Amino acid sequence: MEYILETKKLSKKFKDIEVVKDMNLKVPKGCIYGFLGPNGAGKSTTIRMLLGLIKMTEGHVSILGKSIKKDRVKILKEVGALVESPSYYGNLTAYDNLEIIRKVLNLDKKNIEEALEIVSLSDSKNKLVKNFSLGMKQRLGIAKAIIGNPQILILDEPTNGLDPLGIIEIREMIKNLPKKTGMTIIVSSHILSEIEQIATHVGIINKGALCFQGTIGELMGLGKEVTRIIAEPKEDACIKLKELGYSLDVENNEILINKVKNSARLNKELVSTGIDVYQLSQDKETLEEIFINIIKR
Repeated sequence: MEYILETKKLSKKFKDIEVVKDMNLKVPKGCIYGFLGPNGAGKSTTIRMLLGLIKMTEGHVSILGKSIKKDRVKILKEVGALVESPSYYGNLTAYDNLEIIRKVLNLDKKNIEEALEIVSLSDSKNKLVKNFSLGMKQRLGIAKAIIGNPQILILDEPTNGLDPLGIIEIREMIKNLPKKTGMTIIVSSHILSEIEQIATHVGIINKGALCFQGTIGELMGLGKEVTRIIAEPKEDACIKLKELGYSLDVENNEILINKVKNSARLNKELVSTGIDVYQLSQDKETLEEIFINIIKR
């Protein structure tokens, strides 16, 4: 498989605190790579090292087959990025904001129109940016990142602070970018449902370490088959299940145990001790449950 971005033993220490540990990322060309982890897991620090914004303590970053240490300027010509909130000139129009970047990069004027169309801002190109909604400003930030037609686009928490409509707009735009442009997208988030809906590949980070890396399908494949039980009194049901030799987890009003071969017999065991069983169903772990299990390791 061809990897457009790869790291080997990427590490970062701030004084004596190791915030990224031996990170081995492998990002296939043309994918949407979801970089997922809780707040404070090390996602933003990793992204800053990928872009050469902060120095790595140890390790190697290869982008487009080149080392970020040796060829940073060449690499960054092929990489667009939106890290934190986008900067813009509020008293200029969206078009004029992009015109500044076009002149700096010595691009054709058609690049502005193409970028605006991709982020669905063509109809607002002559409006002052200070009057934009937060979602529109975020889309303008992405337009600025893609105006030079980079091969890779890196987005750090692109939906932070957006309302539900803004989140949907950004999500749909990201999903369509590889089809429209051929770009490889790396998008970080602490929100599992966002990554689930847009990513083809995922890397899960916790406490600075990469816990999982693979396709969404491979991640789903880690899910165990479970039996979900809703019963009252719940505490009595838990005690009885432990007596029967089951290890269990409790999530809200559900008791989860490993899949049972004879659910009818289990139901009878619970009912015979005065426990009311409202649900006993066979299921697979949800992506959220898989994620929680991975970061608990």
